[in-house]
Amino acid sequence: MTAGDAATDRPAEVATTGAAGPVVVAAMGNAYRRDDGAGEAVVARVARHLGAGPAPAAGVVTVGPFADPLDLLGPWDGARLAVVVDAVRTGAAPGTVVVLDLDAGARPPAGTRVATTHGLGIADALRLARVVERAPARVVVVGIEGADFSQGDGLSDPVAGAVEEAAGRVLELVGAPPCA
Repeated sequence: MTAGDAATDRPAEVATTGAAGPVVVAAMGNAYRRDDGAGEAVVARVARHLGAGPAPAAGVVTVGPFADPLDLLGPWDGARLAVVVDAVRTGAAPGTVVVLDLDAGARPPAGTRVATTHGLGIADALRLARVVERAPARVVVVGIEGADFSQGDGLSDPVAGAVEEAAGRVLELVGAPPCA
């Protein structure tokens, strides 16, 4: 993961990518709560694919993992696209990959509710960012349906099996070639 500018808590690329802003790929979750580590696993895979780290791919910044959606405020400021990756609970089968474009008003299927394991949701953080005029131009959530959120490390088999698919969805969103 790349580190932001300590003085502003914003990704270093924000100042150098011009008016269009960077693309921010953010991991949510806690790797010590089993499947809640899905976001970190996916973003780590994306970062490796992009060659991220000290010299990230042009205009793409990976950040996190964050335990609270409010932690997105700052790192995603001014982004043209923020892709937030997290474990979700929709009632679908564990390992199901869900993509929701929050700016397109995406809603989960009738009778379900997409929720992360965090008290305040990503949509709530986006609403707050809009109020303070710091929101990204577009926010897309890539989620993996979790099965086990108990204490411990390591993803459940269905979630581990979905990491590659979710990473592929993220790469597609940021306009990068797919994983080999």
